[in-house]
Amino acid sequence: MKDYLLELNRPQQEAVKTTEGPVMVIAGAGSGKTRVLTYRIAWLLSQGISPFNILALTFTNKAAREMKERIAQLVGIEKARNLWMGTFHSIFARILRVEAEKLGFHRNFTIYDTDDSKRLIKAIVKEQNLDDKVYSAGSVLARISNAKNNLIGPGDYNDDFEIQNADYQARKPKLGLLYNLYQQRLQKALAMDFDDLLFNTNLLLRDFPETLYRYQNKFTHILVDEYQDTNYSQYLIVKRLAANNENICVVGDDAQSIYSFRGANIANILNFKQDYPDCKVFKLEQNYRSSQTIVDAANNIIVNNKDQIFKKVWTENAVGDKILVYKAKSEVDEAAWISKRIQKLSSEMDIPYSNFAILYRTNAQSRALEEALRRMGIAYRIFGGISFYQRKEVKDVLAYFRLVINHQDEDSFRRIINFPTRGIGDTTISKLEAVATEMNISLWDAALRAPQLGLGLNHGTLRRIEEFTTMIKGFSALLFKYNAFDLGERIVMQSGIRKVLFEDGTPEGLQRRESVEELLVGLQSFVLSVGVETTEREFLTLDQFMEDISLLTDADIKKEELEKNPYVTLMTIHSAKGLEFLFVFVAGMEENLFPSSMALGSRAELEEERRLFYVAITRAMKQAALTWSESRFRYGQLNFCESSRFISEIEDQYLQRVDELVKIPNKFSSSGAKFAKPFNHPNAESANSQLPKPHVSQVDDGEYSILNLSQLALKMRVKHQRFGEGTITNLSGKGADAKAEILFDGDGKKQIMLKFARLRLL
Repeated sequence: MKDYLLELNRPQQEAVKTTEGPVMVIAGAGSGKTRVLTYRIAWLLSQGISPFNILALTFTNKAAREMKERIAQLVGIEKARNLWMGTFHSIFARILRVEAEKLGFHRNFTIYDTDDSKRLIKAIVKEQNLDDKVYSAGSVLARISNAKNNLIGPGDYNDDFEIQNADYQARKPKLGLLYNLYQQRLQKALAMDFDDLLFNTNLLLRDFPETLYRYQNKFTHILVDEYQDTNYSQYLIVKRLAANNENICVVGDDAQSIYSFRGANIANILNFKQDYPDCKVFKLEQNYRSSQTIVDAANNIIVNNKDQIFKKVWTENAVGDKILVYKAKSEVDEAAWISKRIQKLSSEMDIPYSNFAILYRTNAQSRALEEALRRMGIAYRIFGGISFYQRKEVKDVLAYFRLVINHQDEDSFRRIINFPTRGIGDTTISKLEAVATEMNISLWDAALRAPQLGLGLNHGTLRRIEEFTTMIKGFSALLFKYNAFDLGERIVMQSGIRKVLFEDGTPEGLQRRESVEELLVGLQSFVLSVGVETTEREFLTLDQFMEDISLLTDADIKKEELEKNPYVTLMTIHSAKGLEFLFVFVAGMEENLFPSSMALGSRAELEEERRLFYVAITRAMKQAALTWSESRFRYGQLNFCESSRFISEIEDQYLQRVDELVKIPNKFSSSGAKFAKPFNHPNAESANSQLPKPHVSQVDDGEYSILNLSQLALKMRVKHQRFGEGTITNLSGKGADAKAEILFDGDGKKQIMLKFARLRLL
């Protein structure tokens, strides 16, 4: 162990070896906090602390697994395997499975992901005959999530005058009713959503003192990663568990607290010394990631925040290139400059596109960037598209797994009762639902008792229902006799899923088959993994796999995809936290866009925007570039813009302003044409020939502008930036609704809104 400690600098060593009492580690960007956490746990183990007594909480499964594997290399697999290490949700789901009966649940409760929760809310909204535009599933779930994160249950929600008044003012007076019905349906299905895992853990520790006492004595040493991202619910759990021993170590960076919209409370880290007055504070200020220029510029930015724990980040890395600042004429020009520079750097330095990231404040900014990248033939991927575990064919298989584990999971029951097709139609399902509601039983119980319930079903339908329930019960009997892969493969085979997939010879069918095969590969990898806790079982079982994937975060998926694919990454800055790239482009550096106009109402909101910019800059290792546009379309209107105040906060010595314009080529480059599409495409390689190739006219020296009706006439020849030359065949509307119908030479007839179109008279 001593040899490994030599790899650490002095503050890192002190943070690792100070194991008793409360400790706060303020870890600047790129300062090696993961290494400190890993070595601190290994040090505890080397000092005789049992792995069963160490609780380490992270925000991604991937981070926990990587640390556990590294610890295994240091102290051995057995010790590492027995650590209580994982995300907040996975660790407390594990505790809740043990203690579930105290809260009225079965230990095999289902965990609903966001997609499952939204589908349930949509169904409830429809049943209540409410407007699904007013009560959209996303907005309702966000309101419920916020309540749960503040430990407000349905009863308290509906009894609170201020909450009810706020909903009334927002013209959503039925939110309390929806919250109540949503929780009832979850309970009936023996299911919890993500927020319930924390909410119910708080209930468990609050209402059962003997349980709290047992876990306080079990977890003698507690470590929390990314403490600045904790919400009130997480904060309270940690505080309760650490109350006896106070051997708590939190690691984080207040300068990277950017998730207040998710409920994260920066006060948790800022006030840690108030909670633990005798705590020791260690500051990791040496940056190992970025150039001196980037580090110094980041310091320029964050020093302007009042609410912070002061630190001076420094680095021994080379000075590096200055930060580029490009003023564009429009978002099209901005996107073209970024794309051209990426292509130039990639070619000249012979480095893959995976070394480049384009970050932006809002998802809407990606459109122009995508078009420019496609025109340049540059491979890219937008993060935020549909993930592997949300694909329909994968969700179908997972629904089988979930019903095998928990027969009361009604969402899964509905999904697979007639998949593959077995002659149990919507009418039959409606009858089962009606009797289940009338008798207050589950759909599963209704299906088991179908022959006795007088549903008016023929013998063939009753036989098919019985065959289905018998099959599911047969799989359930094997849950703890087979490992996750063996049982999963058996379910795919014997349910008929694989047969159906192999019968579909279409490209889409092949893709679905490959997805299911990939799921089985994932099951096999899970069974063989080192970093997963097996608890008291001899092998990893299907219910453990389902818990593992149900708690996957966006950050887990992002990192896995980045490792696999050499694509330019496009993502919001919020999504980029925890990642790093050689070259980073931050687009849209304009007032009212970044900082957002919605964040200018208070100092606290503006300071979070500044922290967000700090995160963006510190993702870069070699060079960062900031771009802004003099004009930009937002919400259907052309806006004239000013550069962001954040640019002016960086000293001129760290900046290089560039003004050259970039011309967009008129076709895909031959060398990169086969990659000229987003990775999000369901079958990226084989689908390339199906992608439409836009007609793109080369940007010439002529001026394009927004024209009005008075400047145009029938039969007039014009040129459009994208569609090329054409003849006006009709003019209609007036003011903001004015339209021109243009017959383009190479693209046919199109009707365009003049307030959006940039044209040039010929």
